Amino acid sequence: MENRIAQALTKLFDRHRIVFWYDAKHELRNDFEALLLPGIEKLELTNNEYAIKYRILREQPEQKFLLYREGPQPADMDNWLLDVQLAHGEFRTDQVAIWLSELELGLEFTDVVQAHAEFFQAIKRKEALKKLLKSDDTAGQIRLKMLAVCAGSEPRMDSVVENLLQELADGRDEKFKLISRCSLDVFLWEQMTRFYGYKSEEPGIRDFVIELFKSCYARGTDGHVKLTGDALVFLKRWKDSRQFEGGFETLSAECAEVLSIEQDLAKRDFRKLIELDYFRLIDQKIISDLVRVVASRTVSNGDVALWVRQRRQGHWYREYLHLYEAVDYAARFTHALGEAKLAMDSLADGVQRYSQFWYQLDQLYRKFTYNVRMSGQASLMGELTEQVENLYSNNYLLKLGDRFQTFVDEASKWDASPVRKQNDFFEHWVLPFLRKDNKVCVIISDAMRYEIGDELLSLIRQEDRYSAELEPAISMLPSYTQLGMAALLPNKELAFADNETGTVLVDGQSSQGTANRIKILGLAITQRATACKADELMAMKGDDCRALVRDNDVIYVYHNRIDAIGDKRESAEHVFEAVEETLQDLIRLIKKLTAANASNLLVTSDHGFIYQNRAIDESDFSGVDAEGDQILFRDRRFVLGKGLTDSSSLHKFTPGQLGLAGEVEVQIPKSINRLRLKGSGSRFVHGGASLQEVVIPVLKINKKRQSDVTAVEVDILRGASSVITSGQLAVTLYQAGPVTDKIQPRVLRAGIYTEAGDLISDSHDLTFDLTSDNPRQRELQVRFVLTRKSDEANGQEVILRLEEKHAGTSHYKEYKSLRYLMRRSFTSDFDF
Repeated sequence: MENRIAQALTKLFDRHRIVFWYDAKHELRNDFEALLLPGIEKLELTNNEYAIKYRILREQPEQKFLLYREGPQPADMDNWLLDVQLAHGEFRTDQVAIWLSELELGLEFTDVVQAHAEFFQAIKRKEALKKLLKSDDTAGQIRLKMLAVCAGSEPRMDSVVENLLQELADGRDEKFKLISRCSLDVFLWEQMTRFYGYKSEEPGIRDFVIELFKSCYARGTDGHVKLTGDALVFLKRWKDSRQFEGGFETLSAECAEVLSIEQDLAKRDFRKLIELDYFRLIDQKIISDLVRVVASRTVSNGDVALWVRQRRQGHWYREYLHLYEAVDYAARFTHALGEAKLAMDSLADGVQRYSQFWYQLDQLYRKFTYNVRMSGQASLMGELTEQVENLYSNNYLLKLGDRFQTFVDEASKWDASPVRKQNDFFEHWVLPFLRKDNKVCVIISDAMRYEIGDELLSLIRQEDRYSAELEPAISMLPSYTQLGMAALLPNKELAFADNETGTVLVDGQSSQGTANRIKILGLAITQRATACKADELMAMKGDDCRALVRDNDVIYVYHNRIDAIGDKRESAEHVFEAVEETLQDLIRLIKKLTAANASNLLVTSDHGFIYQNRAIDESDFSGVDAEGDQILFRDRRFVLGKGLTDSSSLHKFTPGQLGLAGEVEVQIPKSINRLRLKGSGSRFVHGGASLQEVVIPVLKINKKRQSDVTAVEVDILRGASSVITSGQLAVTLYQAGPVTDKIQPRVLRAGIYTEAGDLISDSHDLTFDLTSDNPRQRELQVRFVLTRKSDEANGQEVILRLEEKHAGTSHYKEYKSLRYLMRRSFTSDFDF
């Protein structure tokens, strides 16, 4: 006891020169007499008040005094030292007084401590509270901090509530029980009313969260709202919190059921729900309706793109990303097909039109199919998928194939000048680097058709310091791996081996396998050359990769994912996933080579492919089988042989027409038809003369020394007034130009702040990624809801601030700002 008294008095003397001690129960004289406090003089009050007053105020005004009186404090009228006592400190020995002393709180907080005595029974709680206390705290602020300790939160009301809601979501109630045990529950509900307008005859955390979801949903659907605008701001903050989003999702699902949200949504137009994201059911309703209106073609692709972009800011977007993307690609595909004129004047014209426009239809179809697969929602997307499949197969693939076939049939030789042929690749694209004594790396990705090359072009250009150009080339016929790979090597003469392997000879040398290709490179040029597989290169350590680039002038790198997946019947349906992986593989390959000091790269392909996700109809097969004197090699889309029999369903080429040596002829089924072949799949095919199979990309990539990527500029458009007069503020933000490969999206956080930096509105995370050339379509309307805290800024300037994250951190810096004058009357409280 003696030690505790000494500690408590020492703390009091840190703040006061004079401390009074009334021993009301006449039981602490021995403790007083035994007490030794360095630098402090002990005096006893025994009807000597006047003399002591003169001494402590006049004679020794700097000395510290402990004034002890055995007995209770005199009545104020009889207390000669009352003025001194009020100006200094009092040491009390009851439990409440000891707690006050330990917390360095004044006697004016006695009622607070007495009312919540249970709170102070635990040393940990007292220590946690003491760390939060400030010298100017009010009783309300101290109670809020006690709430925060009980809830394990920061000393803010929104943080307290977030933690209590998380506990509710976890099916526990220890924190709330502690709040009740500490008699803080009444204060909690008072604050819930003050901050959020929550009132209930039987208040409870579950009751509050139901009312919270009910009011915020009602606010967005013109229903009856009970809670304040601060409740909406709180809900937005809560659902966007990384720490508490799991609890939000759990309680959102529970409240959706209690509030019969599914039944309510069934009656609503999805267009009115685009800005709401409080329930998972809202996304399901919007997606379901979007699928229906896109399938019925009752909305424009521009509207669909806008709605999908607006939903990107929503809480559940990541969960439904593939469905939103699939719907968007379906709308874009349908629109593009409607705009496409599938007419051509010649074989060369067809190749050029394909490389300029039509390839986009294959790309949109691929993106749609990929996203449907990744969504795992085949039933939901069934009608739309069937429609897109039918349009793609019948109105695009077959029509384009038939029209191009007429020019293939008329051609005396396989040529699409001025588009380069694949067997000119080394001469036209590789040799110019060598003639200037520059090194060059060639990446060949098996079955990377032209539209995939176009997407790769965009991805590369988005990388800082990388420039890239894309040109089309026309593959050899038949469009299959052995011939395509051979044609990309330096060559004077290409010929099929006169056997059943399908192997292609380059100047008499077999081109099968990496070792043979290295040999062909070595024989053809005087410079140092080698070849390797992509996975071998990626497995190399940095020094080994640098040595490879240093010691060779030409490096051929062979990548094979699309063809490896697509060619197998059991994995063909995953071919579009393989495309996505291939794009990432190639970016990594390019970066690995440039990190090893390669600055000139070429990326191309041996051939393209046709892929139809639906089951192949009987009508898609050629009516006859290939026949002749000798059939050497047979595939789904071509036959190699000698003395092949002419057929109206098949087109025959002599080796001379195809620019090949030897005597082996080629027969190809017309348009997009397949030949029957046991044990192989029919959905992924290549070898024929369709544009999807024969137009291949050639990308020329260079790494620069200087940065060439910037983020798009965003401006705040000032409205007619710079005065805020109500509880909401609508602002127009303007993206200064379209996003391109080198002008990239900008992500900003927007909110309204006081001069002191306090947020007084909801906060919006905004992505500016619009690609439209129309300035009006690059405007973004944002509505801010002000909180109660904004009332404190009335009559003052406030700041609309756009902030941007420091790269790789959680810290923000100001991007742009605009000042407003807050001038709200009491009637503005009725906006809600």
